[in-house]
Order: sequence, then C-alpha cells, then structure tokens
Amino acid sequence: MMHAVPLTVLPLIAYNLIGYSLSGADPWATEFLAVPMPSGAHWSPRLGDILVVFAIAMVCVEVVRAAAPSPGAALNRILSTVVLIVYVAEFLAADVAAHSVFFILMAIALIDVVAGYTIRRARREAAADRDAGEPL
Repeated sequence: MMHAVPLTVLPLIAYNLIGYSLSGADPWATEFLAVPMPSGAHWSPRLGDILVVFAIAMVCVEVVRAAAPSPGAALNRILSTVVLIVYVAEFLAADVAAHSVFFILMAIALIDVVAGYTIRRARREAAADRDAGEPL
C-alpha cells in the first residue's frame, strides 16, 4: 500500500511545515550552507534550492517506480493527480504558496502525473504490439 503513495507529497508537506511555521520572513531565501569552492568562491544554496532538489529526486524515484509494474500503480497515478490538484488549489488560494519555489514544486508534481500516465500508455502499447506478434 505504501508503494501507492506518491513521493511528490513529501516536498508539499515539507513546504507547508516550513512555510507556515516561519511565515514572518521568506524562509526560502535563507542560506542553507556555505561551501568554499576551489576557485575561491562560495556556493551558498538557499533552503528553497534544497527543497527543489529534493523534489527532483522524489520525481526521479517516482519515474523509476512507474516503470516497474506493481499492484498499486493505478492508485499511485490517481494519488499523484490528487497531489497535483492540492498543489494547484494551494497555489491559487494560500498566501504562503504564492512563491516561485512552490510553483516549481507544482511543476514537478505535474511532470510526475504526466510521466506516470505516459509510462502506463507506453507499457500498454508495447503489450499490444507483443500480442499482435510485431517485433519491438
């Protein structure tokens, strides 16, 4: 059952936990760390950058999970769509979500939904070609 839960919900939860608990300032512009580079410059990713990278990692895992057939795949696609709807509704209705970091997370959730349905369709077409005796 846990295999059906879309991982793109984790960045949404993290965004809301951080966004609503630190609503006074812009938490996404906070420097997460400062890494000295060999060039002498400092790389300073912000908290929003780290959350976006985390969301990209989650959608990569989701794409790999979608490529492997599983009993919860249909439920995962439905729940991924629900997560996207929550992203859109919150983006339109909540002040804390009116941020470019949230918009990027919403776009990543859209990619998850599109990828899930595309992989399903490709798998179905490959099965139909196999059944018809056509070479792959």
